[in-house]
Amino acid sequence: MLPVYRIRDGWSNLTNNTAIFNRCSYLLSKNEAILIFPEGSHNIVRTVRPLSKGFTRIVFDTLDKYPDTDLHLIPVGLNFINSMGFPDSTAIYYGEPIRAKDFVFKDKNTSIVKLKTRIQLELSKLTTHIPSNQYSLNLEKLNQLNVDFLKPTEVNKCLQSNFQDCKPKQKDNALGLKRILKFLLKTNLIGPYVVWRFRVKPKIKEIEFISTFRFALAITLVPLWIFILVFTLAYCFGWTIAMGYLVATIILALLAVKV
Repeated sequence: MLPVYRIRDGWSNLTNNTAIFNRCSYLLSKNEAILIFPEGSHNIVRTVRPLSKGFTRIVFDTLDKYPDTDLHLIPVGLNFINSMGFPDSTAIYYGEPIRAKDFVFKDKNTSIVKLKTRIQLELSKLTTHIPSNQYSLNLEKLNQLNVDFLKPTEVNKCLQSNFQDCKPKQKDNALGLKRILKFLLKTNLIGPYVVWRFRVKPKIKEIEFISTFRFALAITLVPLWIFILVFTLAYCFGWTIAMGYLVATIILALLAVKV
């Protein structure tokens, strides 16, 4: 992971980007791959936000320093159903490779604008892209139509047709079972759940980080809770009962997530 510093990180840190970009250019010249998040920010809004110029600097610096590098960019679309819910489903779509040298012009600003525009366009095809104009209203209509946000091409087509050509996602026949399994899992993990629901979650100011904090709690407090219960059961009823509970908990967790 290579950090890219922004103005909000402090003006003094911006000079550190030179070393980061140089490292990226070197890796690319060696036919290595780099994953870049060109929007430069986090958000759960279903819109491809304006792209930063940082990735274009890496691209054109690489071509300047290592002109023999045949650099290609592969747009990637990340899609989700409910990023704040658990479990959630995601879909990743890869676009066609874009040859960087095709965007080298005499005017560097023209090169930057054209490359940003092309990548923005490709990302908007691979991701559900609801324009900012009347965003809330359009999102509400899509939810009412029960579209499948894991299929961005269909959702974008629905938007472009003014909601005339929309395909609802298939009915989930296991919805009732999922709710029961989720309830049983929460009951079994009542201690960590209470801490999360009433102590941790209310303090999270940016909803984009809800899943991150929940994951952190799941890999720390949940194992500790289960560890305490297993040893309590072993002390009171023996290891056979304790191990049975542990296996049942693991199976319940897997079912609640995967069904």
